[in-house]
Amino acid sequence: MSTPADFQNEIYLAGLGDVLPGFPTDLTKLEDAARDVLSARAFGYVAGSAGSERTARFNREAFDRWRIVPRLLRDVSVRDLSVEVFGRRMPAPVLLAPLGVQGILHADGERATARAAAELGLTSVLSTASSTALEDVAEAAGTGPRWYQLYWPKSRELAASFLARAEAAGYEALVVTLDTFTLAWRPRDLDGAYLPFLRAVGVQNYFSDPVFQEMVGGPVTDANRDAALLTWVAQFGNPALTWDDLAWLRERWNGPILLKGVQHADDARRAADAGMDGVVVSNHGGRQVDGAVASLDALPAVVSAADGLTVLFDSGIRTGSDVIKALALGARAVLVGRPFAYGLALGGETGVRHVLRSLLADLDLTLALAGLTGPADLGPDTLVRA
Repeated sequence: MSTPADFQNEIYLAGLGDVLPGFPTDLTKLEDAARDVLSARAFGYVAGSAGSERTARFNREAFDRWRIVPRLLRDVSVRDLSVEVFGRRMPAPVLLAPLGVQGILHADGERATARAAAELGLTSVLSTASSTALEDVAEAAGTGPRWYQLYWPKSRELAASFLARAEAAGYEALVVTLDTFTLAWRPRDLDGAYLPFLRAVGVQNYFSDPVFQEMVGGPVTDANRDAALLTWVAQFGNPALTWDDLAWLRERWNGPILLKGVQHADDARRAADAGMDGVVVSNHGGRQVDGAVASLDALPAVVSAADGLTVLFDSGIRTGSDVIKALALGARAVLVGRPFAYGLALGGETGVRHVLRSLLADLDLTLALAGLTGPADLGPDTLVRA
């Protein structure tokens, strides 16, 4: 029976024929590798964060404040990485985070990502800001599990249309990002005067939507593209949303709903009171609030306050040990973002697959070496504070 750790043996056996991995196996080195193949603007958009980028640094530093305590002489010959989330058995506690505008990284963009995730049975979360229409990404994913992430626009009719399309295309859960009702001050993008949406990348779900097309007077063409982009600017993000608006959302989505961007225990409690099914502890990878709390530091308090909600974790995952630490502190599963984006830039579908297999192999091996057979073994006693 194959295991994720078998990827290690594949690499070593290939080495007997002098075949080396096509991409870094140290996933913390992917960023530098991607820098060499992307334009400065595209790289800056993906790698950059808000302000001084302190929050992104805090996210990584938070993992260093926890250390895994290995246990010995435990039978770890059989391991099971699977977890159950909303009734679906996932092969590993790893999902692909909603990452928009993947078309600036590779021509195949979200389609390549969806195919790689589906091949491994991993759930991919599609961003509203994808550079490919959600129906086309669903087709690429085939029978692979998929969730949809909503950037809630100002128009409720447009939001309802997004939800109806996602449900019809087989997206099983809804992830509502609440921390991006406006874009943060991001110096890398500002210094390059670069926003891919204004270059008509990442707006394909809008341009293909019938409600949006009504707003611009018909299908989007070269003739009315500028007007369509101005309409997108007017619609993206809704700073007037409150907790009361979640009731409208709950009425229009039949599956699980998770709120992404939760960092405070009180917000987890309010999510439960509003009838939500889960939360994603996330600071958008540091891209929104400069100087914000690291997501891993926020995780334990949110878990304690979750009151039956499913808690997922996002922001800063790079290695198998990172996954272990987040799960030990109470997350049910994690979302990985930038690493697979860099893999996409380096090698399209093949690059994404390499990154995911590397992360899962690292997770599998690190669990075994720590005397653990799967996520069910993880808890506070797995770690000590540095």
